Amino acid sequence: MPRVPLTWLAEHVELPADLTAEQLAADLVRVGLEEEAIHTSGVTGPLVVGQVLELTPEPQKNGKTINWCRVDVGAHNDLDEAGDPTVPRGIVCGAHNFGVGDRVVVALPGAVLPGPFPIAARKTYGHVSDGMICSARELGLGEDHAGIIVLARLGYGEDVTAPGTDALRLLGLADEVLEINVTPDRGYCFSMRGVAREYAHSTGARFTDAGLPSDDQLREQPAGFAVEIDDDGGIHGVPGCDRFVAQVVRGVAASGPSPAWMQRRLTQAGMRPISLAVDVTNYVMLDLGQPMHAYDLGSLTAPVVVRRARPGERATTLDDVERALDPQDLLVTDSSGGRAARVLGIAGVMGGADSEVGGTTTDLLLEAAHFDPVTVARSSRRHRLTSEASKRFERGVDPLLPRVAVARAAALLVEHGGGTVDDTLTDVDRTSVRAPVAFDPAQPARLVGVPYTHDEVRATLTEIGCRVDDSAGTWQVHVPSWRPDLAAGVDLVEEVARLRGYDAIPSIVPPAPVGRGLTRGQRVRRAVADTLASGGLVEVLSYPFVGTDQLDALGLPADDPRRHAVRLVNPLTDGQPLMRTDLLVTLLDTVRRNVARGTVDVGLYELGLVTLPDPAAAPAPRLPGGARPGDEQLAALERAVPAQPLHVAGVVAGLVEPAGRGRPGRRADVEDALAHVRRVLQVVGVQASVTADRERAPFHPGRCARLTAPSGALLGHAGELHPQVVAALDLPARTVAFELDLTAVLSAAPLDPVTAVPVSTFPVAKEDVALVVADDVPAADVLAAVRAGAAAGPAGDVLEDVRLFDVYTGDQVGPGRKSLAFALRLRAGDRTLTAADTAAVRDAVVAEAHARVGATLRA
Repeated sequence: MPRVPLTWLAEHVELPADLTAEQLAADLVRVGLEEEAIHTSGVTGPLVVGQVLELTPEPQKNGKTINWCRVDVGAHNDLDEAGDPTVPRGIVCGAHNFGVGDRVVVALPGAVLPGPFPIAARKTYGHVSDGMICSARELGLGEDHAGIIVLARLGYGEDVTAPGTDALRLLGLADEVLEINVTPDRGYCFSMRGVAREYAHSTGARFTDAGLPSDDQLREQPAGFAVEIDDDGGIHGVPGCDRFVAQVVRGVAASGPSPAWMQRRLTQAGMRPISLAVDVTNYVMLDLGQPMHAYDLGSLTAPVVVRRARPGERATTLDDVERALDPQDLLVTDSSGGRAARVLGIAGVMGGADSEVGGTTTDLLLEAAHFDPVTVARSSRRHRLTSEASKRFERGVDPLLPRVAVARAAALLVEHGGGTVDDTLTDVDRTSVRAPVAFDPAQPARLVGVPYTHDEVRATLTEIGCRVDDSAGTWQVHVPSWRPDLAAGVDLVEEVARLRGYDAIPSIVPPAPVGRGLTRGQRVRRAVADTLASGGLVEVLSYPFVGTDQLDALGLPADDPRRHAVRLVNPLTDGQPLMRTDLLVTLLDTVRRNVARGTVDVGLYELGLVTLPDPAAAPAPRLPGGARPGDEQLAALERAVPAQPLHVAGVVAGLVEPAGRGRPGRRADVEDALAHVRRVLQVVGVQASVTADRERAPFHPGRCARLTAPSGALLGHAGELHPQVVAALDLPARTVAFELDLTAVLSAAPLDPVTAVPVSTFPVAKEDVALVVADDVPAADVLAAVRAGAAAGPAGDVLEDVRLFDVYTGDQVGPGRKSLAFALRLRAGDRTLTAADTAAVRDAVVAEAHARVGATLRA
């Protein structure tokens, strides 16, 4: 976020003398620039200039030597017998880089330095130190802690540093700095020039554009250092560089310090002063918005070539990181060791370490170029390297600025570092005039709803720098070079609405269109969420990105289809590059995190999409950036989009019934998971068969249920997690889970509306039936036989409910056999059932079960 010192902004636009950062923020927000923060130096209280009159070194027992100083602080001196401030203050100082006669910065008692660090008179080393002589670090102006600020060394003359002078204003520590939030389409506001323009739009203040080229800068000059642009366009067909300006400046003290006022402004803007050459290029960038780079001329071999990277090429950038370059990276190179062999930097992102300005550099090559925003943005993201230059280039930089910026930087270098500017200048200019935007002047009123007149529209467009040609019926609007975001008529409409005031737009609530309410899928999704929440589970939302280590923790076999996942080209983290194919993998990670933080009794559920790629499908095409893809490309992209069904999953760990007085707690088991599944299926209206599944990770092979629709479609699984999965995720023992494919469940649900069944007023009859079957017969098959037998009995379909309530194996039923006990609830709609009726139902159930699964009635 750019920071705007008010004193710096005042050089571009006329500001009221009493303007505060708070008022500036209010003025800028009217034109769409929001306040992020207001920064101050953190220094308050009396901070003044002092002149050292006496300095007495005093060695101490600890081997340290301190200086006992008498300092003249003008009107802040101690009073003499006559009551006049003539007695210098005594101050103890441990630094040694100053002497008698030097004018320094003194924090007097009552001052507060950044930290906060309050200053008070205190006794130390046998003296009462009545203040503190300050270093740059103590004032937040730099990192030098031991070096006392000597004002003469920073370029401050004696005319502005009289003892007692307010050092807060002298050093800019009283300045307020406004930090603003700039939207991506307003890249020109990453400069004092751009912010000043917007302030003028908001308040009508007089604005002076320092970014317009002068006649001298527009004139032709002999070519200087050779530059070539060898790039016809990258993947999106747009040349990566269409202008490159290079200027040689010789005999400059490039590695020396920049002037104090420049260092102060860079610090206020959030940048660290480094050296004259670097500070000047950064200063011009912050001031005008044109990123620049200074090369050590002595290390360059002509020509400088702008080109794309070659396969396998590598480069070390200024942050001392060696980077593997991509063929789409745009580079600035020179010809050392062969034509265009050495990389000088990644264009628009960061310079290279080989041509960095060093301590012996005196001759510089200044670069100011115009690079393609898409190319810079891709390189920045590809290398995870965001710089002040890339932030500006990827939002669009004024292509007319390079000549202006080079001239400004060269002048500052000569003024503060000596040297001369070569009479030659290289300007490789391949920019083209932008086509005008066809614009209907009635469009703003039609789209915004405010009756803007044509004169108001024309005045607004002219104010932002546009030239309007209204000779034809439709206006032809020539947009300014610093506004690459104005590409269509709607962009101009937005400018009219913005500068004419958003507060002038009436708040009219449109009438709600008549609709049918929620879709069937939406109703089902809400009903499922409500059902699980009412069952005691808490809904969570997890990121759909996973890594192979998470799949390994779930024990998925190497050939499991769920391991075939979509891999992201640019994942949020390198450890999670895959889209999930299973909802439990991310939900279990959420449960693991909760358990690790002490919540060991937990029940969570999640509704979310999973991504199931088709192994036979063609891969998604890599579409160009900066241009609309063709219909065929979009169709190919749509065909490559994998299926994304909606799943619901839940996990229950620990106790579902807490221990209480006189009763033990109950740990979650498989029946709890199945109960949640049954409620979900019931609310959707799907009957599912339950069978054992011994090969479904991450479930226990002997405690996993497979749920199948009447059509045979797989709906999901529920059961206890495998002990190895529980151990790998550090979950409570016997943790249970379920996952359903809601898309498949919805497909299996009946489309016909549910018919209400009259409620019988007759009493219920109860009948229990225990059936003995082979121990390998699924309970679901027996249950189906019980239902069919009860419905086909001589009493008619009187079965209201049936529930398995007991499973027994032992000597009474014999080896290889088991007893399943079912509780039947019978009710007729027209009569009270007799004992004979219920007995007939029981006999029909036994007969049907025997016919289907070989069941016999348990004696």
